[in-house]
Amino acid sequence: MACAASSVKDSLNVGGAKAFSNNLFRDYLKSSVSYPVSEISSPIRAQHVAYGSNLIVRGSKSRDFSSKLASTNGSSKVSEERVTVLVIGGGGREHALCYALERSPSCDAVFCAPGNSGIAQSGDATCIPDLDISNSDAVISFCRNWGVGLVVVGPEAPLVAGLANELVKAGIPTFGPSSEAAALEGSKDFMKKLCDKYHIPTAKYQTFTDPSDAKKYVEEQGAPIVVKADGLAAGKGVVVAMTLEKAFEAIDSMLVEGSFGSAGSRVIIEEYLEGEEVSFFALVDGETALPLESAQDHKRVGDGDVGPNTGGMGAYSPAPIVTEKLKCKVMESIIVPTVKGMAAEGCKFVGVLYAGIMIEKKSGLPKLIEYNVRFGDPECQVLMMRLQSDLAQVLLAACRGELGSVSLTWSPELATVVVMASEGYPGVYKKGTVIKNIDEAEQVSPAVKIFHAGTALDRDGNFVAAGGRVLGVTAKGKDIEEARAKAYDALDVVDWPEGFFRHDIGWRAQKYRRMVAH
Repeated sequence: MACAASSVKDSLNVGGAKAFSNNLFRDYLKSSVSYPVSEISSPIRAQHVAYGSNLIVRGSKSRDFSSKLASTNGSSKVSEERVTVLVIGGGGREHALCYALERSPSCDAVFCAPGNSGIAQSGDATCIPDLDISNSDAVISFCRNWGVGLVVVGPEAPLVAGLANELVKAGIPTFGPSSEAAALEGSKDFMKKLCDKYHIPTAKYQTFTDPSDAKKYVEEQGAPIVVKADGLAAGKGVVVAMTLEKAFEAIDSMLVEGSFGSAGSRVIIEEYLEGEEVSFFALVDGETALPLESAQDHKRVGDGDVGPNTGGMGAYSPAPIVTEKLKCKVMESIIVPTVKGMAAEGCKFVGVLYAGIMIEKKSGLPKLIEYNVRFGDPECQVLMMRLQSDLAQVLLAACRGELGSVSLTWSPELATVVVMASEGYPGVYKKGTVIKNIDEAEQVSPAVKIFHAGTALDRDGNFVAAGGRVLGVTAKGKDIEEARAKAYDALDVVDWPEGFFRHDIGWRAQKYRRMVAH
């Protein structure tokens, strides 16, 4: 099976598919999963009725066709079509997407809503902080008034809430799944049922709403064991319990104390898989899946992979453990059956599938840990640093159902990102602490880019911390050692006493490199 782009078009039989017994899917219009691109209005207007004349559009570009062709490196079908893009979200992932889109030859301008101060200051996008992204009517109105021809939804919450459904219904090409398809991330129980039905390898599990039943199952299975909140918990709803007591605490926290609200009203108790975890990404147009380059995240907060799980403290790409053989195996046994299964259930997936994969120690085979329905953060940062293709055209091809004709071009260099976080993260942390020398840090090397995940400006114009994960210091190099050195050189320049970061990002890649060398 070819791994460049895997299509399930010829093998689907949507009409004869059986529905899930609990009717998780509901029927909806075909337009919600088929994203046609209408004629795109690319010129930017000087005035806007909702946002007034004070909105200064950054990044409005006019390039001739020959320069566009050169810039794409022949990586995808080049079109003379111009496009204005709106990125939904305001974190490091969205900054990275804006950065890649701003470099796209066919992209006239990039908006980001709400964005953040760092994205606005960088010039990678025009931020619209007062656009309510939870109000689909407001987003649709903005797109129509400003000639937006592509919306890229960054975070999972708007997708689960159905923003893509409303945008597509309004005829606006949107990269991101419908709310029905976003259930792959919105409900771990849903994802597990899909795995059961379509024979996708994953950890053994049971779902519970009663804490006593959950604890009884844990006692039967023994520790270590994994406890997961069913719904969205901002990356914090997973507890790897090495003892029965820790598992019981997690169950009580979720089912009794309600620490994650409705997201934790149901829990999945899952077998503990021993091995190495990698992040696997594929663009999907409903029928075809196109794998991206590999990446590897660092979830634990402390050096040596100790402490609680976080949203991610750093990443690098490519991950040397993901060989071409393994990539084909993941596509064959996990990604393609998922795309096929979703279509067979009457719920085509359009967007990016982010699979957390465990390479089992004992078998060497990949198993699915969980799905996310958006780019990973901070993996997106290293992927966008390495991508050389015209991202705007690639995402439009996904919206059109044309990924089968797309190939991607990547920098041969390795990229790494080190996250700077507020002291106390992932627990209680202080906001408003001043961060200095960000611009100076970015000047350490042309290969360095700092992505803003949680920054704001104070009254004096200083950057201040406004979140848990605040900066993603990213760098490219010919190998992991060079990329790491550039990133950490830049980190040394940032003046932020209340911030911290891991000092060992990329250690697995270094270990693998040494092993191969010997």
